[in-house]
Amino acid sequence: MSPGKIFIPIGIGLAIVAYFIISDYNEQKEALSAISWTWRSTMWFAVALIMVALRDVGYMIRIRILTDNKLNWRQAFDVIMLWEFASSITPSVVGGSGVAIFIVNRENIPLGRSTAVVMITAFLDELFYVLMVPLVLLIVGLDNLFPVSMQKEFFGYMLGAREIFIVGYLFILMLISAIWLGIFKFPNSARALIIKVFSIGFLNRWKKGAEETGNDLVITSAELKTKPLSFWIKAFVATFLSWTARFWVVNFLILSFTIIDISLLDHFLIYARQLVMWVILLISPTPGGSGIAEVAFSGFLQEFIVPSGLAISIGVIWRLISYYPYLLMGAIILPRWIQRVYLGRKLITFKKPES
Repeated sequence: MSPGKIFIPIGIGLAIVAYFIISDYNEQKEALSAISWTWRSTMWFAVALIMVALRDVGYMIRIRILTDNKLNWRQAFDVIMLWEFASSITPSVVGGSGVAIFIVNRENIPLGRSTAVVMITAFLDELFYVLMVPLVLLIVGLDNLFPVSMQKEFFGYMLGAREIFIVGYLFILMLISAIWLGIFKFPNSARALIIKVFSIGFLNRWKKGAEETGNDLVITSAELKTKPLSFWIKAFVATFLSWTARFWVVNFLILSFTIIDISLLDHFLIYARQLVMWVILLISPTPGGSGIAEVAFSGFLQEFIVPSGLAISIGVIWRLISYYPYLLMGAIILPRWIQRVYLGRKLITFKKPES
C-alpha cells in the first residue's frame, strides 16, 4: 500500500492514452473542436460527479451496516478510500480484498468478523451482478452486447469477448456459492480449512492467529444467521446504490459531450456493455485496469459518442473522475490512517496551568 505505487497505474494509463491521441491526432482535434459546451452539458457533468460521490456513500453506508455501526462515518470514509486505493494500485485480477481485511481489522473489528465483512461485501457485489445481468439482457438482448473483437488465452484456449463474459459470469456464480457455503452453511468447515492451510510448514508460525480467525468466523457466522431480513435488505440496497451510481457515471458523461439524442434503450445498452467491460477488467493484469479500461471504453461505447473521435477523450475523463481520485485520496489518507490506528500516535493539547 505504498503511496509511491500510484505512479505505476498513472504511467500505464497515460502511456496508453498518449498512444491513441498521437495515432489519431487529427480525428481527436476535429472531435474536440466540434464540442459546444452548454448549460445542459454542465448539468449532466455535475450529475456524473454526484454519481461518483453516491458510489462511495453507498459503500460507506454498507460497511457501517455490516459492522453494526461500530465504525463511525470518519472510520467508514477512511476504510472505503483505502480499500479503493488498494484496489487501484493492485492488478484487477488480484483486487484489494486482502488489504481490506487488514484495514477493517485495524479499526478494532475482530479479524474473523473483518474477514466475514469483506467476504459479504464481495458476496453482495457479485449478487448484484448475477441478478442485474439477466435483467438487463431481457431488455437489450444478447446480440448487441459485444461490439468489439477481443481475444484472451485461457489454459491454451483462445476466447473472444462473448466467451470471456460467459466464463467470467460462471466464475462469479461459483464465487458467491463458495462465500455462501463458507459463511452461512459450513462455517466450521471453513474454519478447519483455514487452520489446515496454516498448518503447512512455512505458514505454521501464523497458525495460532489462523485458529483465532477461524473461531471469530464461526462466531460471526452464527451472529449473521440471526440478522433480520431488514438487515440484508438495507445492505443490498446500499450495494445497489453504489453499483448503479458507478455505472451511471458513464451514461451521464456521454450525455455531457455527445451531440446526439440517446434513447432510453441506448442507455440500457450502455449500462449492459459496462457489465461486460467489468468482467474483462477483472482479469486485467495492470493496476486498477489501467490502460485496459481506456481501450475497453472506446471499443464498447464509441458508437454512442458523436463525434466518435471523442471516445478516447471521454474515456480519459471517466478515469479522471472515477479512478485517479482514489490514488490521490489514498496517498493523502494512508499516512494519517497509519498514524491514527497503527502507530497510535495522537496529538495532545496541553493547557497552561491556572495561576
